[in-house]
Amino acid sequence: MNRFSRLTTGQAVVRFMVRQFVERDGRENRFIDGIWAIFGHGNVAGLGQGIVEFSRAEGLKFFRPQNEQAMVHTAAAYAKHRNRLATFACTTSIGPGAANMITGAAGATVNRVPVLLLPSDYFANRVPDPVLQQLEHPLERDVSVNDAFRSVSRFFDRISRPEQLLASLPEAFRVLTDPSETGAVTISLPEDVQAEAHAWPAEFFEKRIWHVRRPVPEPELIREAVKLLKAAKRPIIISGGGTIYSEASEELRHLAEEFGIPVTETQAGKGVLPWNHLMNAGPIGSNGATSANKLARDADLIIAIGTRLSDFTTASKSAFQNPTVRFVGINVVPMDANKLSAQPIVADAKRALNTLRIELKEAGFAGTQTEYRNEIKILKEGWDAKVTELRTPQEGSELLAELAVIGLVNETVGGKATVVCAAGGMPGELLRLWRPEDPKAYHMEYGFSCMGYEIPGGVGVKLAEPDREVVVMVGDGSYLMMNSEIVTAVGEGLRLTIVLIDNHGYQCILGLQRAVGVSDFGNELRYRDHGTKQLTGEYIPVDFQKHAESMGANAIVARTADEIKNALTEAKSADRVTVIVVPVDPEKRMPGLGTWWDVPVAEVSGEERTRKTREIYEKATENQRTVFA
Repeated sequence: MNRFSRLTTGQAVVRFMVRQFVERDGRENRFIDGIWAIFGHGNVAGLGQGIVEFSRAEGLKFFRPQNEQAMVHTAAAYAKHRNRLATFACTTSIGPGAANMITGAAGATVNRVPVLLLPSDYFANRVPDPVLQQLEHPLERDVSVNDAFRSVSRFFDRISRPEQLLASLPEAFRVLTDPSETGAVTISLPEDVQAEAHAWPAEFFEKRIWHVRRPVPEPELIREAVKLLKAAKRPIIISGGGTIYSEASEELRHLAEEFGIPVTETQAGKGVLPWNHLMNAGPIGSNGATSANKLARDADLIIAIGTRLSDFTTASKSAFQNPTVRFVGINVVPMDANKLSAQPIVADAKRALNTLRIELKEAGFAGTQTEYRNEIKILKEGWDAKVTELRTPQEGSELLAELAVIGLVNETVGGKATVVCAAGGMPGELLRLWRPEDPKAYHMEYGFSCMGYEIPGGVGVKLAEPDREVVVMVGDGSYLMMNSEIVTAVGEGLRLTIVLIDNHGYQCILGLQRAVGVSDFGNELRYRDHGTKQLTGEYIPVDFQKHAESMGANAIVARTADEIKNALTEAKSADRVTVIVVPVDPEKRMPGLGTWWDVPVAEVSGEERTRKTREIYEKATENQRTVFA
């Protein structure tokens, strides 16, 4: 005889979520580790009531953030650090609360990490229309603000009847737990439907274990890759975030060592090998190492593993200059595996690398030539020396360079600590200068590169691995956009270190502005000059120390190398969040290292500076390759 449970829609969502588990390689865990909520009239009586009634009994932890976008960043960071094997759910009220999650949803989808979003929606029965915070469309009555989630979600559904959850929730979790499909999953819940009751089959709430797939490579495609490798003289590997999510670091190391193939890293893939591993040639692309980019320029075979091959990785498709270069793409996502006309191997990185290594041995491949391996060694040694030089504080300087601060932080906290960052100039500097010693020591959100991700991202990493030292590095621009999650971290009792670089505004974009031939305008944090009517006055002196203290954090201003080291040591023994404010010289930037990024320069201008920069730009575009064999 069928058994039924009479529950509201909100109660059913909570009960279903807590019964969903994942398994990979014999390891099993709950998939939704908690729910974040900012309540309003749209969800407090429906889903909110379900959370109150069932979360404690079911062991589902509840979190109260300060900002809707921020909680999605936290969920995404948590999922990223957990290799996509666990995440959080997030719920908001209708209207502005829901809309605030859209940016975070886009970030999760771009970065291929799972988050479950449960925004409230307008009344399905439409009786109170227009309800408070409703956006009305005069010609489409079924459109709401939540339709904006469609373009940034891997799965979207609007529940207009309770029983629709029977079909929708399993599909949502199928997408969330599939490595080739995952991203933001949005289920829009109308305010009235959340409170409606339904008789649910008891089987719907039974424990379900979702097996996280490891697609195996097709043998014929592996054989093609073996042929390409045997014919290549200068192969390189580009390792992205997918290698880390797959937990394939050891397989990559074995392949690289055994066959003498250098590994270059993307932002998401940095740390897959320790920085000092003999086959780690450094980061590739627009913000890459001279070593990796020299190898990429002359490479005749590129093996791209678990990477989206974004413009920063390919230097806007100018990185590969060998006229006969070929590509092999190993990725669980077919779209990514096929990029740059690659020989696609649609498979899990761990499975593919292991199979490729076995097939290469059976084919009698001895690896790359000694001359090439010696070149790799020389290039790596030169780059490592350059990094040490760039990270070393200059004597006699009143203010430190941001580069030196990165070096000091890295040396003090060590290569096992996780650094978290997302936007501004620091991602490029960290990519080049940070020296991680394990795959989880470098956490960069550089798919969406969302300003404001840093602090909520740090919260997510710390929740994912509480015993790990976590250091957020954030510029004052991103800090001013989203700093309120310091309150959340304080409330959760997290010991989190935030290094706040005070360089008076958006210096990264100011540098880019100058590089594209535009005069300084609108990027620095300055008073308006009432004479010129422009923002060209003195710097606005924001007291970041007092601001952080007002939110319950310890706060320290550190201006010298010794003060930074002492502050970091103090933060390690603190019992709460510590914000270390470091004023730096905004003019001490990363020097040009011969890399390029395609940012179009105005084709016509009355400014001579802009016209000359356009000529340089047009010359640089000649190195771009839009078609590969």
